[in-house]
Amino acid sequence: MTNFIKQTIASLIGSLLGLTIFAGAGTLGLLFLVIAAATSSDTSPQVKNKSMLVFDLSVKITDSQPDSSELLQKALTGASQEAITLRQVLENIEKAQRDSRIVGIYIDASKPSTSSSLGYASLREIRRALDEFRKSGKKIIAYGQNWNERQYYLSSVADEIILNPIGSMEMNGLSSQPIFLTGALEKYGIGVQVIRVGKFKGAVETFTLDKLSPENRQQTQKVLDDIWREWRTSVAKSRKIQPQKIQTIANNQAILAANTAKTNGLIDKVAYQDQVIADLKKLTNKDKDDKNFQQIDITDYVEVSGKSMGVARNSENKIAVVYAEGEIVSGRGDEGEIGGDRFANIFSKIRQNDDIKSVVLRINSPGGSATASEIMQREIKLTQQVKPVIVSMGDIAASGGYWIASDSNRIFAEPNTITGSIGVFGILFNGQKLGNDNGITWDTVKTAKFADTQTVARPKSPQELAIYQRTVNRIYNLFLNKVAKGRKLSQQKVAEIAQGRIWSGIAAKQIGLVDEIGGLDAAIEYAAKAAKLGNDWEVQEYPKVTTLEERLFGRKIREIQARLGMEHKALQPNTPLLIEFNKLQQELAILTTMNDPQGLYARLPFNLTID
Repeated sequence: MTNFIKQTIASLIGSLLGLTIFAGAGTLGLLFLVIAAATSSDTSPQVKNKSMLVFDLSVKITDSQPDSSELLQKALTGASQEAITLRQVLENIEKAQRDSRIVGIYIDASKPSTSSSLGYASLREIRRALDEFRKSGKKIIAYGQNWNERQYYLSSVADEIILNPIGSMEMNGLSSQPIFLTGALEKYGIGVQVIRVGKFKGAVETFTLDKLSPENRQQTQKVLDDIWREWRTSVAKSRKIQPQKIQTIANNQAILAANTAKTNGLIDKVAYQDQVIADLKKLTNKDKDDKNFQQIDITDYVEVSGKSMGVARNSENKIAVVYAEGEIVSGRGDEGEIGGDRFANIFSKIRQNDDIKSVVLRINSPGGSATASEIMQREIKLTQQVKPVIVSMGDIAASGGYWIASDSNRIFAEPNTITGSIGVFGILFNGQKLGNDNGITWDTVKTAKFADTQTVARPKSPQELAIYQRTVNRIYNLFLNKVAKGRKLSQQKVAEIAQGRIWSGIAAKQIGLVDEIGGLDAAIEYAAKAAKLGNDWEVQEYPKVTTLEERLFGRKIREIQARLGMEHKALQPNTPLLIEFNKLQQELAILTTMNDPQGLYARLPFNLTID
């Protein structure tokens, strides 16, 4: 009784405290608004004559705008990591090309890079923009301490590449090393049964095999070969060397010291950062006694108006750019997820908005819930019937990501986009052995033979598996039909190129799954052309970012807590061992997003990462 009274009093005090905090929240929200109003009067950054635009490769680059919980985290913790969207990067490189005050771009690869989160398709879009900048006659200078393949792929377009004397360059090719959980599941008595269609549907292999199947190895090898071929070709062209020379280096040296990299023509100079800064001072007409060269960071340059340079647009004719980024899940989904209901609602509103003349669906997703994919695809199809819908594929647009792309006027992808994976699967777990080994048993009372089909207390019977397989077959055939109609291909052709197989963007174009090779800008230009807008249009982005107040008082407060360290944090992959632990954590995290009501998924192979 004493404990009960203590708990009751504690609960009452906690409730009163919670009400007090909630009552004060309105004042706090008002305070935020006052602060925001006060700071919003600040003038935009000033660009001085002969400035270098600094592109720091440690800046986080995403498709869509960061949500307000990230902004709150930065405000409360003083975190300094900058973030910028891919489209902002592209626009600001173009703006700098036209800005007479900007004399060049300085690519700074001296800090630990978060660009590893970007795939090669996104990097290629940035690389192409940098190449256009260089062709205008302005300089690009790149400096690094230790170049990895992603950084070097982006920076190889520079007029001058400089490496620190103690630094090195990684050039050992690309690899993918998936993790397999089968042995661990067996050890702890967790049973796994799989139903699927498509001999290449490798998404289930993490739970059923201890190594890649021959089919999965074949498709992964083909995708890596295509991406590596494009990497070698692009880098070799910029450095005026033969692609085969790069392959020879990768096969025989892998890691190059600074002087060796220079001897092989991969860099232009070996120098310390202070020496690089001294040269940049001369380029920007700064005195040698000045602390630094004349510069403006790309994250600050975003705030500089591009109207006078002909970059900024203002029009009543809108092109909606919808960012579908993350796992496809049923329901509304959280930030970083593509909730089927939420995105269907976005397209429904876009369809009824007469100011929106055309739509670009930017997809960066490995897929997920088949049900959610179909719910979205229906609204996309209805929208496409009244206004053009153009798809821009990012790093990954596969499985469910391809499902939602199938009903569009035109599909753009980069050569190194990962797409396809037209297949369906389901995974059925059971804990019978785990329970039995620990003294736990189950018993059942039911009114029909299949009443307990959803149980995790035992494996499914052959008859039950047959029921699930029929459902998988039905969804797979629906997927094939959608692709055949949307892409105007024969059923037989789609059946041949489906089977759950993944393709690079260049291969997907050859087999008819993609229309054009190009990035987000190319897709937007085509959307304007399809709607016959000429130059009279502007972009409107979706999903619209929620305000700080909405996020502060909404259901997402737990996300903010997690970001501030109040909940479990993911292991940061800064050592080889932690990298493997992080892979395992990512695999398990994927399971938490698998909420399809039928338990069926159109998704890329789990944890397909390229190193």
